[in-house]
Amino acid sequence: MDTKLVQKVSENFAKNFSSEPVLIYSPGRINIIGEHTDYNAGFVFPAAIDKGIVAAIQKNNGNESTAIAIDMDESYKFDTNNLDTSNLSSWQAYVVGVAAEIQKKGKTFGNFDIVFGGNIPDGAGMSSSAALENSVVFGINELFDLGLTKYEMVLISQAAEHNYVGVKCGIMDQYASMFGIENSALLLDCRTAQAEPFKIDLKEYQLLLFNTNVKHKLSDSAYNDRRAVCEKTAEMLGIDALRDATEADLEKVKDKLSAEDFQKVLYVVQENERAEKASTAMKEGDLEGLGKLIYGSHNGLQHQYKVSCDELDFLVDLAKENSNILGARMMGGGFGGCTINLIKKTAVASFKEKAVAAYTEKFGHECSPYEVALSDGTNVIK
Repeated sequence: MDTKLVQKVSENFAKNFSSEPVLIYSPGRINIIGEHTDYNAGFVFPAAIDKGIVAAIQKNNGNESTAIAIDMDESYKFDTNNLDTSNLSSWQAYVVGVAAEIQKKGKTFGNFDIVFGGNIPDGAGMSSSAALENSVVFGINELFDLGLTKYEMVLISQAAEHNYVGVKCGIMDQYASMFGIENSALLLDCRTAQAEPFKIDLKEYQLLLFNTNVKHKLSDSAYNDRRAVCEKTAEMLGIDALRDATEADLEKVKDKLSAEDFQKVLYVVQENERAEKASTAMKEGDLEGLGKLIYGSHNGLQHQYKVSCDELDFLVDLAKENSNILGARMMGGGFGGCTINLIKKTAVASFKEKAVAAYTEKFGHECSPYEVALSDGTNVIK
């Protein structure tokens, strides 16, 4: 955890309010494999990371709550006794939306002050939104002793994203951020919301991310479009979700789908299989096998699900040329964000330099490398 960030948030709180706050850390997350499977009730393989949101929060006895977003240099006032959820800007929707969803659970709480800041790279697909939602729900639960379980908090965070931000996300981001375990990834079954932690021994390898520093405009509409195709196909097959489909099942409805849509649903079924195979590879310490699955995931995202972009593909192609990298793929919703690379520790410095130079020459702006470690989930900073 970044002690400078904790200090910055604490000092900002002290400057604006007289009380002593509770400090919450809520991490961002990566996903090793299993992309776009979460809203198909499938398997994903996320892990919380050592970059996240720090929130300072405390009750107040007044008639309004104040939320301060340090990184935006913005503040917002609202009254928990009379929540107005209309006309919320992006970050406000996460804070007020979470408060509204807690109230829907029949929990009552008073007004509070919250200051938050983060060090999750912007637009990198490491789920800063889930980290923020979790820090708010965890903080309110802690302050007002509401007795919510971690899993109930995850569902509240997800509902806030659905109902106030307008993104029909699966459960992975909030779950991984809340339940993360140091040095481990979680094989999460998105249907049962049961996760099995896998301690990861990367041996002489480590994880390296490259943020493309682009976000193409297609992302939200493309996400909703693909989700609709998946749901429509599951309905055709008479199943709850594509999680229950095999490739043979898909062949039965192939003539009812466009060629493109067939590839999309085929990708989901195959990616689900890859996520399960990845758990076996980890158990057996088969990093080469894991790397091949990671490359397979990108291939499917690029050519079948079609949510990649030139910048992501360029970075993955560079990785393929380097024998010190076992696997690389785009991570997250797509159309920008990050690639994740499983790379030999001794090769990190030289590959960073090479990739940034080649990328800048090709696209006219830099990509940003980040080394990440796997961390514990949302917690009170002691």
